Amino acid sequence: MNANTSPREPRLGVDIGRVIIAGPAHSTGADTAFFHGDEATMLATPEVPDAVAALARLTERFDGRVWLVSKCGPRIQARTLRWLDAHDFYRRTGVSPDRVCFCRERAEKRPYCERFGLTHFVDDRPEVHAAIRGAVEHQYFFGPQHLPVPGYGQHAPTWADAERLIGYSIAGSALAG
Repeated sequence: MNANTSPREPRLGVDIGRVIIAGPAHSTGADTAFFHGDEATMLATPEVPDAVAALARLTERFDGRVWLVSKCGPRIQARTLRWLDAHDFYRRTGVSPDRVCFCRERAEKRPYCERFGLTHFVDDRPEVHAAIRGAVEHQYFFGPQHLPVPGYGQHAPTWADAERLIGYSIAGSALAG
C-alpha cells in the first residue's frame, strides 16, 4: 500500500448455507432437510457450531458493517429468511435484517462485494471465492475443502478459525494504516 492509499474500512460478507445454517448437522442426518422438509423440519435445522457467537463478536468488531450474501432460488430464500427470524438471528448477532442479500448464481456475489465494499468474505464454495477474487482482499474458505485452498485465500475450518484469521487481518490493517 503506498503512502497515498489508506486502508479500506473493514466490511464483512458471509455466506449462509453450510456457513451459518448447518444442513448436514440436522438431526435426521440429511443435508436436504432444510431444502425439502416440512416447516418444522426446516426450522429445526441447526446453526453451524459457534456461528452465531462468532458473528455477534465480529458484528461488533466491524461496527455493524456485516452483510449476509447467499445464492439460492426464491423458495429457499423465503425459507432462509424464516429460519433467520425463527432463530432470533438478528438480535443474537447484531446483523441488520436489511443487510441480507440473495442472488441466483454464485458468481453474482461479486457485484454485492463491490457495491458494499466488502474487505472480508467467509464462504464454503471455491467457485464463489474464484468469482470474488480481486474484489475482496481477505477470503476465508470455510469448513472442509476437498482441494487445497489457493494462495489468495485462507482455510477456516471452523468459526473459531475464521474469527481468529479475521482478527489477525484487522489488526494487521490497523498497523499498516
